[in-house]
Amino acid sequence: MNTTNLSMLCDFYEFTMSNGYLESGIYKRNTYFDVFFRKVPDSGGFAIAAGLEQVIQFIQALHFDDRDIDYLRSKKFFSERFLEYLKTFQFTGDIYAAPEGTPIFPNEPIMIVRAPAIEAQFIETYLLLAINHQSLIATKANRVARAAQGRAVLEFGSRRAQGADGAFIGARAAYIGGCTGTSCALADEMFGVPAGGTMAHSWVQMFDSEYEAFRTYCELYPNNAILLVDTYNTLKSGVPNAIRAFKDTGVANGAIRLDSGDISYLSKAARQALDNAGLTDCKIVASNSLDEYLIRELIMQGAKIDVFGVGERLITAKSDPVFGGVYKLVAIEGEGGRVVPKIKVSENTTKITNPHFKKLYRFFDKESGKAIADEICVYDETIDENVPHTIFDPDATWKTTKLTNFIAKELLVPIFINGKLVYEIPNIERIKAHCSQQVELLWDEVKRFENPHTYYVDLSQNLWDIKQQLLRDSLASY
Repeated sequence: MNTTNLSMLCDFYEFTMSNGYLESGIYKRNTYFDVFFRKVPDSGGFAIAAGLEQVIQFIQALHFDDRDIDYLRSKKFFSERFLEYLKTFQFTGDIYAAPEGTPIFPNEPIMIVRAPAIEAQFIETYLLLAINHQSLIATKANRVARAAQGRAVLEFGSRRAQGADGAFIGARAAYIGGCTGTSCALADEMFGVPAGGTMAHSWVQMFDSEYEAFRTYCELYPNNAILLVDTYNTLKSGVPNAIRAFKDTGVANGAIRLDSGDISYLSKAARQALDNAGLTDCKIVASNSLDEYLIRELIMQGAKIDVFGVGERLITAKSDPVFGGVYKLVAIEGEGGRVVPKIKVSENTTKITNPHFKKLYRFFDKESGKAIADEICVYDETIDENVPHTIFDPDATWKTTKLTNFIAKELLVPIFINGKLVYEIPNIERIKAHCSQQVELLWDEVKRFENPHTYYVDLSQNLWDIKQQLLRDSLASY
């Protein structure tokens, strides 16, 4: 497990606030923070939670060494008492989160932190960094994989990623979201994301002829002979030379890759030529600035493509590259451990927060197994599956739906309790399988690319009443 100490990967104001908490005597007060997001990228119907494993690694490695303390002292902002406190710092709080691969929706908590004020403040930046980045890429990958309709999708984006972490951690998130492999060797070594590749145009150019380049590659890699056929002329030389090389070396289950030109037309012509040569098991791989919309169009046009290689538009989530997760205080503990809800009020109603220490339930229809709605509740509420349950339409608060014959499942699971890891981190294959299974439980209407059905995310009546009272109290204070 990677245990690199990234404790100083932190917005500077986290330190100034934390110093202030210590000097004000409130640093031990337990606080509650929610991680949530406000908008699904690409105007989609749902997102995919990812990044939890890296959050766990960050929390476990969290400490400040002498170099960190010396740097902070040099800024002349902080008391010596605060710097001494940091020397023995460790996380002692609780964290609850949605498991990686879970479909998630706007404005619901996907992670809850309960911890003393300084501890909760310090971890904000990295938590958002990890969850925003990986959830963004996993969500994009899931869209691309669904567009491919069961065809394999390989993540090819390392050289266009925004930094090293963007490449190999992005490949991890893409695999969770639905990709079948990556071109990034480090992602395979670190996370077990299957890595593979074909060849570059430079390989073909290194030889005296295209045929010689193809034949040599087939001889070296008879079980993984994927030939790039567009270095010179795809149909006049590339495909015929690939067929000749396959035949001469006895490779019957190789593949060709198309990386330029009219991919739809070329794939059909190449498929015809391969089949005529008796190479019916030879696959066709397509790459070149693909995304979910281009893949969908290619399939609609009858393109004969078995595998899609998707690079820059996936690894950078080019069409909508910001996930927008936030970290907001929702409660503090008063005397005797009493939870005191807090609310952030804004003239922009979308930025008004949902207060309190909360639970998140997902309702599933017993007959179809499909997810119906989510409900955000106060932490001590429970759902009785034997009693009809009313939820509000999120687009029209006067319209309600009464649920019967349902199963209610809590989505957030304990990760850390009193600073101790209590969660068994699943391997990458289990996370990927969980994502696939949970997406399958969403209605097709929610999974549409354009104008998806708005999935219900409701507040319990109790939480709704608490929120309205806090809003009234806030207005009365002006």
